[in-house]
Amino acid sequence: MAALSERKIAIVRTLVEQAPDRVVGSLRLALAETGDESALGGVKRLVEAEAADRTLRNTILQPIAPMCVAGGDDPAELTFPARTLSLIWRALKDTEAEAVEKLRKDEYFEAHKLTDAQDQLVAAAAAGLRERAHPDYIAAAELADRGRDDGAKQLIAALEIGAVVRHTTQRMPEWLAHPGGDTTAGARLAYKDAVAIADDAGPLFFRMLAAQMAQPWMVMRIISAVMDKPTERYLRDSELADFGEKLLADIDASIAAIGAMNAADGPGMGRIGARLAELVVHQIMEMEGSVELPRDQGWGLRVVKQRASLAAVVEARLKEAERAVIEALPMFAPRNQRVRHQVPRLSAPPEERWVTHATTLLAFSEELRTTANYGGFSTVRNKMVGKLGEYIDHYVESVVDLLHTDDVEDRAIAAAFLECAADFSVFLRGDKAAELIRRRAHSALHDAGQRATG
Repeated sequence: MAALSERKIAIVRTLVEQAPDRVVGSLRLALAETGDESALGGVKRLVEAEAADRTLRNTILQPIAPMCVAGGDDPAELTFPARTLSLIWRALKDTEAEAVEKLRKDEYFEAHKLTDAQDQLVAAAAAGLRERAHPDYIAAAELADRGRDDGAKQLIAALEIGAVVRHTTQRMPEWLAHPGGDTTAGARLAYKDAVAIADDAGPLFFRMLAAQMAQPWMVMRIISAVMDKPTERYLRDSELADFGEKLLADIDASIAAIGAMNAADGPGMGRIGARLAELVVHQIMEMEGSVELPRDQGWGLRVVKQRASLAAVVEARLKEAERAVIEALPMFAPRNQRVRHQVPRLSAPPEERWVTHATTLLAFSEELRTTANYGGFSTVRNKMVGKLGEYIDHYVESVVDLLHTDDVEDRAIAAAFLECAADFSVFLRGDKAAELIRRRAHSALHDAGQRATG
């Protein structure tokens, strides 16, 4: 097959340049095995060059790169339109070509010189935007202003403290892992450096740090270090109050999502719900560890209520799990007065709705095992696991007895219920318990089949 023409390559180049980073990354992976001399060899080289260019761009413009997402109009976060990053980068490559190429060729062998060169380009971008010194800078500023009021002004401010943010980000993993001592001193110095550039740069500094974190709410730890674990009243009256309010709002939203979790969506949804519960526990602990909270008012009282609300919502879902398992493995009291205990109802196959509900909520329960103690719902969970374990034991024993006495009309239905019991046991007691049920089921079904054919 002939290689693509230059005209077609130009079309592909335009499309690749406009594609989001994740699309370029996917294209690179998809073309990884493509030979250089094949029809798509030219496309592969184009994509690899674009991916390398974006890696360099994101490294140099690291202080603002995570903030350039979507339309840049998120009311809850400070963001800029994704395309502003590309426009700033294009302007830098045009106006600071020599400096960009030196970084592309990796000519810096000392870490501090490499960082200094990157910081100089960020400062050049700030100056270029401020002065509207290039058509792409003009376009980036106009785009930022369309995303939010004073968007260009805030983008310039972010670039101006970019060097401080870069240096702070390099030390942040250590600070988050080891709060206090050197962390407190380092965080305060970084904050002073930021506000020395602009008096009102404090909130922006912390927003930029949060954007660099996998868990943005953990910026509360850095705020606490800078403010020496402030009292709630002091933080609420400061320009950083929004960080605490947002964290509390996120906790409320997560608790609501756990309550609204649809048990018909399968075990994956159950695990997502449990991870939300774990997240809430960590966020509450972060809030309590970062701010001095009174328990009887304000944020402190709100956190107390959130703990209680989380426990109540989780306990309600665990009770749903108990009911769902019992409905999925139904038993009834027969009319025969000689049989005084309940027996499995094997007149129809397992009801898929209840099986799915039970599986989802049992997955939720299983995923909670490491969080339950800290979340205040371990007792309820342990009781539920114990009760359902006993129920399943009794159910399996009863079905096996019915198979042994040939009191089962349809062995396929009995087999389906026993398989459900084994699946449920995986979440409650693990794979070994489930395998034991399956072995007992196989043996009882095999013997019943032998008797039926013998």
